[in-house]
Amino acid sequence: MDDLSKSPDAQALANCPVSRTLEVVGTRSTLLLMREAFFGTRRFQDFTRRVGIGEAATAARLKEMTAYGLLEKIPYQEPGQRKRYEYRLTAKGQDLFAAITSLRDWGETWTPDDGHGPTPWRFTHQDCGAEVHTVTRCSAGHDVHAGDCTAVREPERALGGRVS
Repeated sequence: MDDLSKSPDAQALANCPVSRTLEVVGTRSTLLLMREAFFGTRRFQDFTRRVGIGEAATAARLKEMTAYGLLEKIPYQEPGQRKRYEYRLTAKGQDLFAAITSLRDWGETWTPDDGHGPTPWRFTHQDCGAEVHTVTRCSAGHDVHAGDCTAVREPERALGGRVS
């Protein structure tokens, strides 16, 4: 395995999962819509109002998020009304929970509040009520921090499964 900090080769980062993920969720509005989906927001008008973006932008983002499989579109109809749709998290969308929680934790620590006091929301564990935070662990179960890690390239992955 190669230490990526010593690699001058941009090819070493080809097929980077961070880059691929940002292609899917890399806009502010997409991340805020994901936040809302984790809050339980499901209806178009509620997403629009709570995120504070226009209807056209909300529609475009929800369409993209549905196409990527982060949300599923479920029809509903209230009596006397036309058919509408709710948006619910898929398993793929739910897998972004740690990312949203990490962004919240980072923002709480490193971005100044706007003078309105503590952040008005948090995630809590339904079973015990404790606040939820993201923890990074190695596959052996040890908690790790950025300074404890080295980014390495595995040649067989970098070459699409081929080792030359």
